[in-house]
Amino acid sequence: MSRGEGNRQAVGYRRFVALGDSQTEGLNDGDELHGFRGWADLLADRLAASDPELRYANLAVRGRRAREVRAGQLSAALALSPDLATVMAGVNDLIRPRFDAEAVCGHIEHLIGALAGAGATVVTFAYPDPGRRMTAGRLLTARTREFNARIRDTALRHGAVVVDLSAHPVTSDPRLWSSDRLHLNTLGHTRLAAAVAHALALPGSGTTWTRPLEPRPTPAVWRRAGTELRWAADFVGPWLVRRVRGRSSGDGRQAKRPALTPVDRSSDVAGNAGTDTG
Repeated sequence: MSRGEGNRQAVGYRRFVALGDSQTEGLNDGDELHGFRGWADLLADRLAASDPELRYANLAVRGRRAREVRAGQLSAALALSPDLATVMAGVNDLIRPRFDAEAVCGHIEHLIGALAGAGATVVTFAYPDPGRRMTAGRLLTARTREFNARIRDTALRHGAVVVDLSAHPVTSDPRLWSSDRLHLNTLGHTRLAAAVAHALALPGSGTTWTRPLEPRPTPAVWRRAGTELRWAADFVGPWLVRRVRGRSSGDGRQAKRPALTPVDRSSDVAGNAGTDTG
C-alpha cells in the first residue's frame, strides 16, 4: 500500500502536473500515430470527473534520466504552481551499468522537495522487482530494493505520498507489461492510475487494482527460451546500440502537454481502457 494510506482524506485538486520519463508520457498505451495516453492521463480524467475545473500538464519525456527530469522539467513545473504533482523517475538510471543510487535519488529528492516546498501534494513511486517478470531483471533486484528504500525515506522527509508498487505481486505480472518488459501496456497503465487514485483517497477508489489476474498455464521451456531470444533481439540489442552511440529514445522530443489545459474527457487516444479482469 501507499505510505500513509488510510490517514489521507480526499482533497480537490485544480492544477495537476506530471513529471518523468516514458512511463508517465504514456508508452505503450496507444501508439506513435494516434498518440499515447497512459496512467497520468487516466488519473487526470478521473480528477476532472470530480472537478471539471481541473487543469493538467504532462511534462514527461521518454528516455529522460533523473538528472534530466530535474534539469528540464522542474522549473517548468514550478512555474505552473501545481497543487498536485507526480514524480516518476529513476528507471532509466536503474538499468544502466553505472547506477549511482545516491546521486539518482538526490535528484529525485530535489524534485520532491522543491514541489512539496511550493505547496503541492507530491506523489512518487517505489518500483516492482524486475527480477519477478524477467530472468535478466534479477541482476537489478538488489539495486531496485536500495532505490525503493531511499525513495521511501525521501518521501517521509518531505511528506510525499508513495505508491508502493513493490508491495503487490500483480505489478510484476507480465500481462501488465508490453513486450519490451519496460513499459506498461494499456491494462498496466489502467491499474497504475487506479493505484495513484487509491493513494490519494479519491472518491470511488479502492484496492481492486491490487487483485491478481486469473492464473494461466506455464509455457513450455522451449517456448520460454524462444521468447527470451526474441526479446533480446528486438529490444535489448537496439537499446545497447543507442547507448554505444550516446543516443536516447527521447532525443529531439518535447513534452506532449507542456501547459495546464482542461481535460477533454470525450477523447480517448488509446481506445477502450481494456477489461480489468483481475
